[in-house]
Amino acid sequence: MHDQNANVAAKNGKRVAGKSSARQPQSGREPLASQEPLSERALDLGRRIWRPAGTLVAFALALLLTWHVINGKHGLNVWMQKRAEDKQLQRDIQDLNQENARLRDRIDHLKSDPDTIMREARQKLHYAKPDEVIVALPLDKSDKVQPSPDQKK
Repeated sequence: MHDQNANVAAKNGKRVAGKSSARQPQSGREPLASQEPLSERALDLGRRIWRPAGTLVAFALALLLTWHVINGKHGLNVWMQKRAEDKQLQRDIQDLNQENARLRDRIDHLKSDPDTIMREARQKLHYAKPDEVIVALPLDKSDKVQPSPDQKK
C-alpha cells in the first residue's frame, strides 16, 4: 500500500518520506503539513454527514410515529369510530330499556287490571259478553265471499 501511495505521489510531483503523512509544500499551494491525518478527516466527515442524516432519520421516525398514532390499528381514526359506535349503542340500549319498561307496565296491567284484560280478550280472541253478538266484516275487497256455483243458477 505504501508503494502505491509513493507511486501516485511521484506521478503528481510530490515526495513521500517513509510512512510519514507529512508532505512537502509545493510552490503556490497551501502547506501540506497543516492538513489533518486521514483518520481525523474521516472522523470529521463522518460527523458532518451523520448529524444531518441522523436529524433526517429522527424526523422520518417522528413522521412515521405521527402517522401510526392517527391511522394505526389503534389510532385516532379507529378511536373516533369506536366512540361513535359506543354512542349509538348507548342510544340503542336506552331505547331498549324504555321499551322494556313500557312492556313491563303493560304486563302488570294485563295481570292486574280487569279492563285491560277484557279489552285484550275482545280484540285478540274475539270474546263477547253474554248479551252481545259479534259480526265479522271483511277488511278489504279480496276477503269478499265468492258465491258458490250452485247459488249462481
